[in-house]
Amino acid sequence: MKVLYQNLNLYDGEQDSIQPNSWLEVDEQTGKITALGSGNAPQADKVVDLQGKYVMPGLINCHDHMVMDPTDPRGVTDFNVVETTVDSVQHLHEMLKSGVTYVRECGSTFDIDLTIAKMINEGKITNVPEVMPSGRPYSMTGGHGDIPNFGYVVDSPDEMRKAVRQGLKRGAKVIKVMATGGIMTERDFMDDPQLNVAEIKAAVEEAHHKGITVAAHAEGIAGIMNAIEAGVDSIEHGFYVNDEAIDLMLEKGTYLTPTIIAAWAFPEYAVGIAPDWEMNKAKKALADLRKNIAHAKDRGVKITLGTDAGTTFNGFSKTPVELQLLADDGFSNFEALQTSVNSAKLMKIDDEYGTLAVGKYADFLVLDVDPLADIKAVAQEDKAVYKKGRRAY
Repeated sequence: MKVLYQNLNLYDGEQDSIQPNSWLEVDEQTGKITALGSGNAPQADKVVDLQGKYVMPGLINCHDHMVMDPTDPRGVTDFNVVETTVDSVQHLHEMLKSGVTYVRECGSTFDIDLTIAKMINEGKITNVPEVMPSGRPYSMTGGHGDIPNFGYVVDSPDEMRKAVRQGLKRGAKVIKVMATGGIMTERDFMDDPQLNVAEIKAAVEEAHHKGITVAAHAEGIAGIMNAIEAGVDSIEHGFYVNDEAIDLMLEKGTYLTPTIIAAWAFPEYAVGIAPDWEMNKAKKALADLRKNIAHAKDRGVKITLGTDAGTTFNGFSKTPVELQLLADDGFSNFEALQTSVNSAKLMKIDDEYGTLAVGKYADFLVLDVDPLADIKAVAQEDKAVYKKGRRAY
């Protein structure tokens, strides 16, 4: 059955403009767009009048941790597999309701995301985003990610190679490596380089053999450089990215996922709640992060949309806030929205997701206000969210 959505103002994700008086035709069986245009609309089996509202593509969030509890300032501790699985599904519902229609997991305890992604594909879990699962991340002994039930611990290229092969065998569709310390582990620091070039390169080789990308948690410059030199596809966080790193990223086509909100949430919500060591690291990084990411964007680095959802006070409905923070840091509204498109490209799903075009899935949001004029429009709480042409919220 063909469903026609008409009387809408379209932001298709490709053009820096709104196409007024537009329409979308969707094949209800496949969930894909079969035609779109403006002016006179074709006949259809079913017509939905969107009453002049604004339609934009669903958001692609390429960095989340569905397994984590953002209300627990301790971070990833005291995991219980049953409780965490139930919470993870609820977190995915929250993400879809906020406008995220596809998410890339970047580190999951117990490999929970691998099972959840399989159940979504089988139709056993509905009204959630599509999930690109990572399984457990890869860390060195004592590194950022060396937490019970969370990371694979590797201490040589051979150990990394074997662990990544195991992760791929279990169904990982992205490999996450820990190249530096981080905010949420007490005994390491953002400047600490951790996995070395040879270890990360082993992960990259194994993943790339199967056409799978590698994301590197990398905050300090030494670890950022190690990860880029090893050939990772994206730098996650990148707090202290500098011109030397930017030159290499431009040469290699490396993406950068800022997750500004993960650091921003600490002074905003966690004062007097998060432990001092965690608060101090977050506050120290925030101003540098925002300045450095804006500089990387201005130099041409491809910036993606990711939030690190699940970290301290960084809830699963806050992806639109990341867009606002980008805009606050000098991104135009169009540039901020393009980070979602870049996420689709990084994840190699842009042939079916990320923009609204014939042959792509009809994942879209319906807003009261033009998002190109006001980026805060994306945060509308009662917006309609459509997944594959069907209204989910």
